[in-house]
Amino acid sequence: MPILGLGTWQVYAGAGDLSLSPSLWSLSLQICRDAVKFAIDVGYCHFDCAYLHQNESETGDAVREKTKERVVRREDLFIVSKLNKVHKSATSSRQEDVPYRELSLCLHCVFPCLGCSVVVRLAEQLPSFVLPLRLWSTFRERSLVKEACQKTLAALQMDYLDLYLMHWPMGFKAGEELFPADGNGMTIPSSTDFLATWEAMEELVDAGMVKAIGVSNFNCNQIDQLLSKPGLRHKPANNQIENHPYLPQEELIKFCQSKSISVTAYCPLGVPNWPWSKPKDISLFDDPQIKEIALKCDKTPAQVLIHLQIQRNVSVIPKSVAPHHTEENFKVFDFELAEEEIGTLLAFKKQYHIYTLSECKNHKDYPFLGE
Repeated sequence: MPILGLGTWQVYAGAGDLSLSPSLWSLSLQICRDAVKFAIDVGYCHFDCAYLHQNESETGDAVREKTKERVVRREDLFIVSKLNKVHKSATSSRQEDVPYRELSLCLHCVFPCLGCSVVVRLAEQLPSFVLPLRLWSTFRERSLVKEACQKTLAALQMDYLDLYLMHWPMGFKAGEELFPADGNGMTIPSSTDFLATWEAMEELVDAGMVKAIGVSNFNCNQIDQLLSKPGLRHKPANNQIENHPYLPQEELIKFCQSKSISVTAYCPLGVPNWPWSKPKDISLFDDPQIKEIALKCDKTPAQVLIHLQIQRNVSVIPKSVAPHHTEENFKVFDFELAEEEIGTLLAFKKQYHIYTLSECKNHKDYPFLGE
């Protein structure tokens, strides 16, 4: 796996802009295509995707265009995607109009930090932003796991994925609700677990649909359960986790690497462009110690944060749509951080999770309970 890649979450224009019209939404998807194409020109060959990003088709279009131009070959790229939750009724690849109530529920799942009124407004402003019905109900049945992967491959216009991750260890109760919740707003869990889902993912490797499988947002105990599973045929190749100086996760990274499981860091820069940031939210770019190290190295804070992961032998997937940032983020191989600088960057230990999915804290497989 290339150690540096481009994350495609929020790789669109107007993220969080509630006035976004359908025509501007279409334009935003073009910006995603352009961002991926520019990244390929710069030299990126690792692209991190997910069905919930709702831009896999645009990523696939960009890759296809660059392969036709002979700028890159498919076999030179490393494409990652993630298993999300699908329902039996989501069998058609044709997009259908979703009632505002259904769309609002689904948007609330993707962006749980939004208030209900904001979600409804976003649903009303984006009638062309269509997500399959029952997307979040369950992904536990084997046929549905294969179907989800097939949808991703079709969107990306590819024959295989280099790596397919289980996005979260949690599964939710199947049924009519997209986001089944109790009276307190907490998710209603399913009775299945990730071990059963893993068996279905192993079959994707056997079928040649994916070259390797892995997990995301799994803790040490959950990885150990998976490795100890009777009849395990394919070990997880990777664990993708939130990682930055305010959430160093040293124990988890060391555990994964000791088991020959590579680690990928998402949100390595924090979320400088998070649409719903509040004044109290932290900013890694404004941290005086990070700025001091960047100044000493004659680099930007973003370059320092990216290189920190590289020196830890952790793959890193910063996202950007701005060409100068995309190029800047790639220029991180011409300097080294001193041991004391790495020590400073890993010493904050704030345990600050950007994305906690707090509505799922009642789930037996919620990964952050011990933190």
